[in-house]
Amino acid sequence: MASLEGLGDLALHVIVSKLSPKDAAVLACVNKRLRLSASEEIIWLNFCFQDLDLSSPQDPFGNPTPSFKATYQIWREVFGMYPWSLVKRVKRCWGSLKNWMAVNFPEVGNTLRKGASEADIKEVEDSLGVKLPISTKVLYRLCDGQGIKSKNSSGTELRGTLGLIGGYSFYDHLVNVRLLPLSQVIKKTKEFVRHLGFSSRSRYIVVAASTTYSEKLFFLNCTNGQLYVGTRNLSTDGEMIPCVPSTLIRSVHDLDNGEPQDAMLLWLEEHSRRLHSGLIHLREEGQIRSINLFPEAPPFCSTAVTHGVQIRASAVFVPELSDLQEESEKYWFAYSVRMSLLKEGCILNGMSFNSCQLYWRHWVIRASDVVVSDVNGEAVIGKYPLLCPDGKEFVYESCTPLPSSSGSIEGSFTFVPGRLTNPKSSQFDVQVAKFPLQLPDYIF
Repeated sequence: MASLEGLGDLALHVIVSKLSPKDAAVLACVNKRLRLSASEEIIWLNFCFQDLDLSSPQDPFGNPTPSFKATYQIWREVFGMYPWSLVKRVKRCWGSLKNWMAVNFPEVGNTLRKGASEADIKEVEDSLGVKLPISTKVLYRLCDGQGIKSKNSSGTELRGTLGLIGGYSFYDHLVNVRLLPLSQVIKKTKEFVRHLGFSSRSRYIVVAASTTYSEKLFFLNCTNGQLYVGTRNLSTDGEMIPCVPSTLIRSVHDLDNGEPQDAMLLWLEEHSRRLHSGLIHLREEGQIRSINLFPEAPPFCSTAVTHGVQIRASAVFVPELSDLQEESEKYWFAYSVRMSLLKEGCILNGMSFNSCQLYWRHWVIRASDVVVSDVNGEAVIGKYPLLCPDGKEFVYESCTPLPSSSGSIEGSFTFVPGRLTNPKSSQFDVQVAKFPLQLPDYIF
C-alpha cells in the first residue's frame, strides 16, 4: 500500500487500467485516493466498451445514465442472475447484427425492439409451460425480436420483406424470416404447437417465422436447446430438421467447455458472421430491399467468365418444401443464377460486341455424383435476357429436388452476339461453373 501511495497519478492510472472491473471496484474501497483513481470515467468507459460494446453511458433499455461506472454497475445488477461471460457474448452478438444493419439495412435495424423484462420471460414460461434455455433468455432480455412496419416513409409496402434472417424467392414462392417478439412467440406457439400435437415433454415454441407469403416456421426445443425448421410434412406429422450442429449445444448441465449456449445464440452468431463476411448480401428490387440468403462467395457460389459473359450461381436449401419421407424428391434446393456482360463487351473471334442475348440453356444436375437430370431447352423461366456492358445482372431463380442431401449443378448457356432478331455473329456457349447443392450445417 505504501508503494501505491508513493506512485504518481499517471502511474496509478496505468495500473488501474490493467485491472478487471471487479478488482477496480475492490480497489476503490481502500481509501480516498485509490477510490478517485479507480472511479475515473475513462477507466469505466473502457470496461463498458470491452465488455458491452458501449461508447455512451446507457442502461440495458437504452436510457442514459450519469456515468460509465454507473452504467457498468446497472448492467451487472440487471443481469446478475446470468453468467456475465454469457451476457457479454450475447451483447456482442446483438451489437454485431445491429452494427451491420445500421450501415447496410437500417430499415431492419429500426424494427428491432428493446429488451424484454424478466416479467416478460416469466409470462412466456408460464403461458406455454416451458423453461427457456438460459442463453435464449439473455437474447430476449437484450432484444425482444422484431416489430414489423407495414410501409416505409414513401408509402411502399414492406410487410414480409424486413426479416432479420431474410430469405429467398423463386416463382411464386417467397420467404422472408423475422425473429418474433415474445408476445408473438406465445400467440404463434399456441396456434401451431397445439395443432401439431407435439409431446408436452418436447416443449417446442415458435421463435421465427415467414408467414406473410410462403410459410416457414422455426421451433426452439426448450428441453434440448436445439432449433428446428418445419418441412413439408410439418402440418401432418410434425416433421422438422435441426438448424444447428447438435455437438455445439451446451446446456447448464454440461458446462465443461464454457458457458451454456443453445441453438438460438449459435444461429444468430453464424448469421452475423455470414453478413459481415459478405457471404450473403442485400437484394434490391425497385424500392424494396431484403436480406438474400443465396450465397455470394466461394465455395458456395461459383463464378465463370466466357467471352466476356459472367455467370454467378449458388443454391440454398429449402426445408419447407422438403419431404424426408419421399424417396425421389426428398430434399429441395432453390438456385440463383446471375448473368452479366463485362464492360469490355462480348469478345468473340477477336471482335467485340456491345450486347448478346440468351437463346438456350443446358443443365446437368447430380445427386451424390449421379446424374439425375439433364435439361436442354430454350430460354430461362420463359425469358431471353439481353445483356449489355452496363454492369447490371439479370437474375433468375428456380428450384430442383434431389433424392440425396448433396449434389451439384453445372452447365452452359448459349448466347447470340447482338440480338436474336439481329445476330452479329455465330452463337457461342457460356460456362456455368459447378456449384453445390448441399444440406448445410446451419439452416436459415
